[in-house]
Amino acid sequence: MSAPLATPRLRVPRSARRGEAFEIRCLMTHPMETGLRPDAPPRDMLNRLLVRVEGEVALDATLRNGTAANPYHVFFLRLERSSEIEFIWSDEGGRSVRATARVTIA
Repeated sequence: MSAPLATPRLRVPRSARRGEAFEIRCLMTHPMETGLRPDAPPRDMLNRLLVRVEGEVALDATLRNGTAANPYHVFFLRLERSSEIEFIWSDEGGRSVRATARVTIA
């Protein structure tokens, strides 16, 4: 049985201006072991990062073998109204972890 996924770290502004792009940073602690190295632990890879804004997909990233351990993603988002942003990471073992953040539009 594999260990649960770690708690993600998010940096999302609490407020932003309407229509202005703002930066989101997220880090997931994960070994991203490909299992290809001699004497390596078994394969253990995150394979997806899904970001939704009020239920609509804003980012759907597929992560592959070249993704570094502890993947760190930075992207920009633009909102027209105050919204809840949902982040979901999932791995090849079927585990997933979810985090949310709320951004208020001034």
